[in-house]
Amino acid sequence: MALFRDRIAASKPLVFLLCLAPLAALAWDTIQNELGTDPVAQLEHRSGLWALRLLLATLAITPLRRVTGWNKAVRYRRMLGLFAFFYASVHLAIYLFIDLGGYWADIFEQIAKKPYITVGFAAWLLLIPLAVTSTQKMMRRLGRRWGRLHKLVYATALLGVLHFLWLVKADKREPLAYFAVLAALMLWRLPWATLSSRNQHLRTLQRQPVPQMQHRE
Repeated sequence: MALFRDRIAASKPLVFLLCLAPLAALAWDTIQNELGTDPVAQLEHRSGLWALRLLLATLAITPLRRVTGWNKAVRYRRMLGLFAFFYASVHLAIYLFIDLGGYWADIFEQIAKKPYITVGFAAWLLLIPLAVTSTQKMMRRLGRRWGRLHKLVYATALLGVLHFLWLVKADKREPLAYFAVLAALMLWRLPWATLSSRNQHLRTLQRQPVPQMQHRE
């Protein structure tokens, strides 16, 4: 068991490098001028796509654990979630500093006018408390509230998919594929959520004192 734990710890740097690989590829293509005729759009698209992919990967950890019994997979979830926030922040930074040319005040006008920017910005905002409270220390400090807070990941993923879906004007097959993945991950959770709620209700009933019968004399 100790050897297995060591393998998990040893694999984390590899996972870290794999998560950085898309950024390295994006930087390389930028240097080599291989981003096509609209490089800004490519920078935004690829950074946002990896944010969404990693966010969906964090949601896939629980089904993976339950299907395979590999409970140690949860040890990768924090890293994947933080990289999702990182790529989402890169995506937003590219939009602010390159696409808008530093005219940050325009972001509020864009949020008001364009729904896909509204939901995308909202998704990024929801990722902030998830990233800030991702440490073991915050888990202990928040207790049960930590689990309730981190259910925001479901809303974040939905907003991210909607951002992609509403952004694409013509061929929507790619964003619809991501929507299908998210729907599958959420539908898979329904039986487990029902079972968990039922078990919680039974435990509550078991903790309640049994009323004593009063005997009439």
